[in-house]
Amino acid sequence: MASYCSTAAIFCFLLLSFHSANSQSFIGVNYGQVADNLPPPEATAKLLQSTSIEKVRLYGADPAIIKALANTGIGIVIGAANGDIPALASDPNFAGNWVNSNVLAYYPASKIIIVTVGNEVVTLPDQNLASQLLPAMQNVQNALNAASLGGKIKVSTVHSMAILSQSEPPSAGAFGYGDTLKALLQFLSSNGSPLMINPYPFFAYRDDPRPETLAFCLFQPNAGRLDSNTGIKYMNMWDAQVDAIYSALKASGFKDVEIVVAETGWPYKGDPNEVGTNLENAKGYNGNLINHLRSKVGTPLMPGKSVDTYIFALYDENLKPGPASERSFGLFNPDLSATYDVGLAKSTQTPAPTPATPEPSPATPAPATHPAPTTPVNPAPTTPTSPVINPVPSPHVAGWCVPMPGISDAQLQANLDYACSQGIDCSPIQPGGACFEPATVVSHAAYAMNLLYQSAGRNPWNCDFLQTATISTTNPSYDSCVYPGGST
Repeated sequence: MASYCSTAAIFCFLLLSFHSANSQSFIGVNYGQVADNLPPPEATAKLLQSTSIEKVRLYGADPAIIKALANTGIGIVIGAANGDIPALASDPNFAGNWVNSNVLAYYPASKIIIVTVGNEVVTLPDQNLASQLLPAMQNVQNALNAASLGGKIKVSTVHSMAILSQSEPPSAGAFGYGDTLKALLQFLSSNGSPLMINPYPFFAYRDDPRPETLAFCLFQPNAGRLDSNTGIKYMNMWDAQVDAIYSALKASGFKDVEIVVAETGWPYKGDPNEVGTNLENAKGYNGNLINHLRSKVGTPLMPGKSVDTYIFALYDENLKPGPASERSFGLFNPDLSATYDVGLAKSTQTPAPTPATPEPSPATPAPATHPAPTTPVNPAPTTPTSPVINPVPSPHVAGWCVPMPGISDAQLQANLDYACSQGIDCSPIQPGGACFEPATVVSHAAYAMNLLYQSAGRNPWNCDFLQTATISTTNPSYDSCVYPGGST
């Protein structure tokens, strides 16, 4: 099986057709309130309108926030707390009153799109609460139906990745929790509601703090991980986790259920014993994730589809208990300044790529026209205050970055996907573009790899792609397809 798409033509067609060019509706943010220093909701609403964030997930149904977001067009996810589940499950009138107070009082001026009933309930030790979850969701659904909103506002619940009994390889993803989860999936399928999950590659790295795992989690160049069942090589943890959920849905007979990522993020600081908690990694994860979503590449098992994703979190929550990382996920500060730039401002929606820090090693001698690539597979990230030092300053190299002969289509597809997720303009290799024909993986990968090389600085390590690329002095341009580059 192929990687992201079976052919480059399908890949590019899906990129073109899935969303309109300026649609970023799949990017959302979590708005937690366990803090005593948050800006007023009205200020937050204005902040959000200055960004490409188009959806906000609340953990409750704070009326001040819901009112502040009225007439902004921003989609709102509101939540019923775990403590409300018993009453919602046992009393339809309670559910009706909850919907009247928290939905009907504000809709449609406030664009409520989903009601989540409970958070990570199924995997809690208290299975009595889990047994009441479905009746609670059904009563909320019935109340929305009675208000003629059943088809407009979805009802769901949020799960941790622990609902999977198996997640590796991604094609073998399977759910645990037996009949409880199966009944919930049937509810979601019947009502057109999404399965909402919380994948955190950060936790995967915390449990396996090797350099190669960090690169895999941060969407940085790495050797990839092979799914032996499908032959797909996964190049990042995000795709692997989301595809594991998709495989579990398919195995359960519910592949029609949409996946929504309710939470994901990376802390920018932590306690001394918390690995990987620094600003460089947080910026790398969130920035590269946003680029990955905007590329509309999708995942290997869901090509061309960027799942709705809510990044955790809008602000730090300074009153949350636990390690320092719990209070350090915020994209913005209480004064509304950005903690770090991941390209969310409407005026700067194409941030520079956040690749692995280049640390060239001595190169194997090669002919002058093909300088040897010198990037290590898994370089360690630098701290925000550390300068990036190359042992030997390398001049910009004239020429074009092209694939080496004999590289597999799967690897070329991975190179193509990575390059196009880094904020470069891949429209020339989309249908109708000057470089779309020939519609082959090698042709499209060559264009994208070269464009990334040229835009990233034209250093030898920018034309590495895990030792699958080289720099050529022969201009690969043809007809009206012009490859940038060729001069110092």
